[in-house]
Amino acid sequence: MSIDMDFITKDRERIKQEYLREEGARPASTARGIHHTALLSSDVRRSIDFYQGLLEFPLTEIFENRDYAGSDHFFFDVGAGNLLAFFTLPGLDLGPYAEVLGGLHHIAISVTREKWDYLRAKLDDAKVDYIVESKSSIYFNGPDGERLELLADPLGEMYGTKVL
Repeated sequence: MSIDMDFITKDRERIKQEYLREEGARPASTARGIHHTALLSSDVRRSIDFYQGLLEFPLTEIFENRDYAGSDHFFFDVGAGNLLAFFTLPGLDLGPYAEVLGGLHHIAISVTREKWDYLRAKLDDAKVDYIVESKSSIYFNGPDGERLELLADPLGEMYGTKVL
């Protein structure tokens, strides 16, 4: 399959011209934030050990999912009023994590540079494989294959570009 990079680059610029508004000209969002991002977990304890134990995101609640009997719904605090949530769906053979259109590519979680260094050392100690990109992103997989990023850039910035 051939990719027409010239077309893609020009189309990106056309999209920016058509849709992107300067900061002062943008309307306010109707949303007040992401309440939670929900993922699937094959093992509650393993997820808690990883997210609370290794990454130090406090578990804030666990209860039965209202629309799937026997399913757990549990939450981790990832700062700034945001939650990372998980469901277990016992009895369903969901298969391994897969990157598909409309699916999850990765979750980028902002941390300070000090916490980035600290958590990188914890990933090393736990022998979690990761890739460092642009000297401020660590990409690695969670316990069910979900792709995560720890980003040392401030919220609203990415690699020196203001995105909010």
